[in-house]
Amino acid sequence: MKVAIISGSVYGTAEEVARHAQKLLEEAGLQALFSPRLSLEQLLAAEPQALLAVTSTTGMGELPDDLQPLYAALRDSLPAALRGLPGGVIGLGDASYGDTYCGGGEQMRELFTELGVREVSPMLRLDASESVTPETDAEPWLAQFAAALRS
Repeated sequence: MKVAIISGSVYGTAEEVARHAQKLLEEAGLQALFSPRLSLEQLLAAEPQALLAVTSTTGMGELPDDLQPLYAALRDSLPAALRGLPGGVIGLGDASYGDTYCGGGEQMRELFTELGVREVSPMLRLDASESVTPETDAEPWLAQFAAALRS
């Protein structure tokens, strides 16, 4: 199974989590495609069989600037090729921000719902105020995600 990893990062942490996810998914026997600046054309050309979004949150609960173009392209076109695919979201944020905590992840989760992507694992929320190693903290969730994709 080919998993496309979409990421958005402000300071690079979400990108590191996405790179680590790629490595772990490949170790689990899946093909994983990750490019930090993935375009809609590149995403669709890869013909993914599953989607994983890894994103931080910025401002008042928004997506990082580097993810905005792909997010807008997906939202505007709602490509039929992605409908029904399994997927999941890892959201990074800081719980001290209250209502906007992991807002970027929530936006991707809502977009996946609009696209018809089936959530195979509930969104993982990684709290920057509690974790110094989010990539390691994501490992149990990623193992469950990989298992769900293989079954």
